[in-house]
Amino acid sequence: MGLPSTKPYLLRAIWEWCCDNGFTPHIAVEVDERTRVPREFVRDGQIVLNLGQTATNKLLIGNDFIEFQARFGGVARDLSVPVERVSAIYARENGAGMAFEIDGVEDDHETTPFVDAGEAEPAPEDEPPEPPRPEAGRPWLQRIK
Repeated sequence: MGLPSTKPYLLRAIWEWCCDNGFTPHIAVEVDERTRVPREFVRDGQIVLNLGQTATNKLLIGNDFIEFQARFGGVARDLSVPVERVSAIYARENGAGMAFEIDGVEDDHETTPFVDAGEAEPAPEDEPPEPPRPEAGRPWLQRIK
């Protein structure tokens, strides 16, 4: 038996760092059959979710699943995301965070929708161009391999 994954610990740490510094933590998720999210917001097999304290209720970042309630179009929904399907966690305001490899998922460099209480907008690409940064206010995330 191997060592337990460090990923859930890193997710919790970056989530806490975002909240402590006034940033809004978001996760990018590669959706599979075990991922319980509103399917109408999934694009190209991906979804970006706001894990901010004001956007979630009963948030639990466990070792195997991230579980919480969020409102979509004013309707409270129960969400459950396998930790292994999280491809990134980052601060919406500046893109600072961490990306993770997902086994069996090919990078297609498509944009992922950001979902926050029923709103959708483009999210950062996996590998944006080198600085200068994209337009002000748009987060970006660079995958480091």
